[in-house]
Parts: sequence; C-alpha cells; structure tokens
Amino acid sequence: MSTQPERPSRAAAPLLTATGLKKSYGRAAQALRGASVDLHAGEILAVTGASGSGKSTLLHCLAGIVRPDEGSVSYGQERLDRMPEARLSELRRTDFGVVFQFGQLIPELTALDNVALPLLLAGTARSEAQSRADEWLERFGVRGQAGLRPGELSGGQSQRVALARALVTGPKAVFADEPTGALDSLAGEQVMTALVHAARESGTAVLLITHDAQTAAYADREVWLRDGAVHSGAAQFTAQEVAHHEG
Repeated sequence: MSTQPERPSRAAAPLLTATGLKKSYGRAAQALRGASVDLHAGEILAVTGASGSGKSTLLHCLAGIVRPDEGSVSYGQERLDRMPEARLSELRRTDFGVVFQFGQLIPELTALDNVALPLLLAGTARSEAQSRADEWLERFGVRGQAGLRPGELSGGQSQRVALARALVTGPKAVFADEPTGALDSLAGEQVMTALVHAARESGTAVLLITHDAQTAAYADREVWLRDGAVHSGAAQFTAQEVAHHEG
C-alpha cells in the first residue's frame, strides 16, 4: 500500500495567483500579454508551450525574480509585484525554491556545500545545515557525490543536487525551469521521479516549465502558453511553432 500523499485538492484558495500579467523586453519583445494562472498548495503544475512563448518570464514573475509591467502576483495575502526587494529575497530563502535548466550550482563549492548554502544564508548553524543538506542529497540519490564539485558531476547528478538545494529549506513552492532540458531521457526520468516523490512527501507545490510532453506528464495539471497568454489543457502547437522549436 502506497504511503505517498494523495494528489492535492484544488478546493482551497490558491497558494499563488497571477492575474493579467504583461511583460515586455523592449518595444518588439512582448513576452506576456495578459497571462493569468494559479498554483495550489501541494500541486504539480506544468506550463508548456513553444520556444519564445513566455514560459520562463511567467516563472520569473511568479517567483518574484522579475516584476511584471502590468497585472498582479499574489502569494497568500501579499502582492509579490509590490513587495520590497528585501522581502522578496527573504521569500526566496525560505518559501520559494528555484531550479534552472543547467542547475546553476556554484562551481567553487562541493555538492554538500551548494545544498547547505540556502540554510546558511538563513542563519542556520553550519553543522545543522550540512546535516540537513546531507539528508536531501541522500533523498535524491547523490549522497555519494557530496564532496564533489559541480564540474565533477554528470548532468543528471547536477540537477538532483540543484533540486536538493531548492527543497532543503522546506519551501512552499518550487519553480523548475526546464529541469530536464539539458538531460538525456533516462537522466530526465530519474530527475522527475525524484522531484515528484520529494514534492509529494513534503507537500511542496511545483511550477514546472517544460516543452517536453513526457516531462509534463508528471504533473497534476497542465496549462500552455501561446502568444503570451495562458490556456487550459495540453499544449497544441501550430506547424510553424513546432518548426521554430525544432530549429
């Protein structure tokens, strides 16, 4: 009998809500054009779409990394789009975890120290931080690589270390931007299996950005971005969009 938690109910109020987001990078590059989406506690939500559809920009707005030009992002009773930078930095240390496509581990630090870093920045004693980091490395199956630096790790190992770093603080939400995009199919499957298991176990919500249908299949729910707006259901690309992605 499985001991994993059931998939979350969406009856409760969303953990995060984005409404009418617009974001441009110069006059010609309008990444978001009124995008709206919500993320519920404990939910794994996949956001799919062709290259250039605004997926990463949406993630950055929801994680408080980028402020939208228009629209709102609410986290509980707080507005991320109006928060002071100090409060946003605090949330990214405690409530939010972020994983990028290439992990972005600090090359000078070992895997153990990379995972312990968010705890140290939050004021946790070094011995406790390293102990908790060691536990998360074990959960992701890379405890044996704890003393290695990022340059000595495989792509799949690096991503599992990055996921451990994102989850070590016990965040309410993890934002994963193409976490399997640089991996082969086997490594990608291992990374996603580990992420889903850890998220279910800890009750963490996951916003998963991907263009890969196999990766999106791990989610509870899928929405897709097209022309800077969010649509419900599985992604449906035009032939031109598919050609753009494959090119």
